[in-house]
Amino acid sequence: MSGFVEKPEPLQVPGLVHLHTGKVRELYRNEAGDLVMVASDRISAYDWVLPTEIPDKGRVLTQLSLWWFDQLTDLVPHHVLSTELPAGAPADWEGRTLVCKSLRMAPVECVARGYLTGSGLAEYQESRTVCGLALPEGLVDGSELPGPIFTPATKAAVGEHDENVSYEEVARQVGADTAAQLRQATLAAYTRARDIARERGIILADTKFEFGFDGDTLVVADEVLTPDSSRFWPAEQWEPGHAQPSYDKQYVRDWLTSAESGWDRASEQPPPALPQHVVDATRAKYVEAYERLTGLGWS
Repeated sequence: MSGFVEKPEPLQVPGLVHLHTGKVRELYRNEAGDLVMVASDRISAYDWVLPTEIPDKGRVLTQLSLWWFDQLTDLVPHHVLSTELPAGAPADWEGRTLVCKSLRMAPVECVARGYLTGSGLAEYQESRTVCGLALPEGLVDGSELPGPIFTPATKAAVGEHDENVSYEEVARQVGADTAAQLRQATLAAYTRARDIARERGIILADTKFEFGFDGDTLVVADEVLTPDSSRFWPAEQWEPGHAQPSYDKQYVRDWLTSAESGWDRASEQPPPALPQHVVDATRAKYVEAYERLTGLGWS
């Protein structure tokens, strides 16, 4: 059992039709047929959306995505039409709302990995492969790969795991031409972002993109290159052989699995509320990632 500890009631706004409540985002459609994405301050861990929010998290994700869209626009267009608040929207939506093109979404999570960790490490330890791609012997947790690899996954519902799949399975699902487009765009965007992050002292270990089609044009959608969709590591602390410190939900995960939380991850009980020190530390990591990557101050 997993999902929302306390599923929120979506706000009703005149002129907007609520479509979906995700782990972090609320999705609406406006009268013009465009999508309106609102990033909340919700945070998830271990397939649960927790009852405690992280202040400013939704704004950080939105503003960082916008910055990255600008860095990638010559490689792949993005779906954002406007950042203006819809008429009648609450003031709290400021800075966390995107009006976007409605796309025909590709039914796959497009993951690029430049370093070995997470589910990729688990598969490698069993078979020396990741998503069926053979890798050299001798790699450990945190090792840089010989080159970035495309390791797609199926999209999962809230409370369920994405599952890694082979490139051949993606080609079977969406066709060979579309699969090739997805792989090329994913690896090009990852490589660009990896190099930008590296200049700022951050390792982009892996990241997830979502793509859709506007007619025949491939467009990157949702969020891009945020701490929720990527593993960012401080380069000065990189040391292969163990888990790396990261700019993400590390404090949340560590606390949930600590004796202090009292939560048994293997049980069917929902996780408890986060203490203030974990909330503060997590918020600081999201803000630090934004400031270090963009070179801009957070206010």
